[in-house]
Parts: sequence; structure tokens; C-alpha cells
Amino acid sequence: MRKLALLLVGLAASLPLRADEMHEGALSFVQADRLEYQPTPDTWLWDVQGWTGLDRHKLWWKTEGDSEEAELQLLYGRAVTAFYDLQLGLRHDFEPGPQRTFLAIGLQGLAPQWFEIDTALFVADDGKVSLRIEAEYEMLLTQKLILQPRFEMNLGASDEAGFALGSGIRDLDLGLRLRYEFHRKFAPYIGVNWHRLYGDTADYAGASGEDRHTTTAVAGLRIWF
Repeated sequence: MRKLALLLVGLAASLPLRADEMHEGALSFVQADRLEYQPTPDTWLWDVQGWTGLDRHKLWWKTEGDSEEAELQLLYGRAVTAFYDLQLGLRHDFEPGPQRTFLAIGLQGLAPQWFEIDTALFVADDGKVSLRIEAEYEMLLTQKLILQPRFEMNLGASDEAGFALGSGIRDLDLGLRLRYEFHRKFAPYIGVNWHRLYGDTADYAGASGEDRHTTTAVAGLRIWF
């Protein structure tokens, strides 16, 4: 499957550029949306992504994780509208347990009313299929004080007992973070995060002594450059 994914990325990247794009210089962008501490459970969390390339053709990388698990994605992105990038590439999970590699197909951009959307379909190296949906929205209370609701849901097409994951909705994450932008590129924040497991995923967690749902205060930093 890795060879297939690399072949697809290579074919997509070889699509011809417009004449005006050929004369543009490559740009780069990096954003740490969440560099965060959560006391319940006691963990540090990160959610960072970036890209380099042109307006229509970009090489994306994304990484997120916490004290127990981590993942990295490498993706080719092509603008399909003024507000959306279609992304194709690989995701690799480093923890927990055996490492796994996925083919990743995603769509990222701005939905109507300026909701930031990041959705991805993952096909694991054993053929298992899962889906992740993320959405964020920024509410300007003042020019520097911003309230950001956040939504994330993970779903699976089938049961994966070896990884303690069930089919259907696996977990739901809802957050509310209030940040103060001392500078557009530097903004500490505080907030609250609610996380719940569902179905067999919740049963697997309960059997191993883990909480099926948690509500915790959070504190962190959002930066970009």
C-alpha cells in the first residue's frame, strides 16, 4: 500500500502548473494550533502542521500526539477551490503498541461562515478504514481576545480489537479555548476540554481501567510563523 500511495502522490505532483505559478517563489507556513497541558490525565499535547509550496501545489506535514501516542502525516495538497485543498499521502502512528501506516485522503479548508474544516479518510496497512472530522471556529470578542470552539470525531468502519478500537463512532472531543493574542503569531490560552469514548471503544477502555469520558481544564500556547 505504501508503494501505491507514493505512486499516487507522485502522479498528483506531476500535474502541470499554470504558467503564472511556474514563476512564483515557494512559500512556507508552520502553525502550532495547540501546545497544551491537560492535568486530567496529566499529559502534554501537541497539534502542529505546516506546508511549503505554491498557491495550488503544496507539500503538507502534520503531527499530533500526547504523552502516550504520536502520529505524523506527509501529504501532497492541491487546491481544488479558492478555499479547499485536497490532500493525499501517508500517516504513520508511532505509539501505542505496534506501529501502523495508513494511506490518507483528506480535504482541508474554510467552510461557509469561516469554519475551519480538516477531514481525512485513513486506510491502514491491514485494510481497516477510519475517518476523522475536525472543525474549529474563531469568535472575536475583541481584536485580541478570541474564543475558539473545537470539535473532533473519529469513526471506524470495523472493529479493531488488537488496537482497542470499535466500529462506528469511536470518540468525540469538544473544546472551548480562550486566547489572548499579544501578537498574531503568539497567543497563550486557557480553556476546557470534554472527551468521550463510545461503543466497543469505550468498553475496551473500561476493561483496561481507563476513563470512558473526561472533562479537564487546559492551558497552552498557539503560535505560527
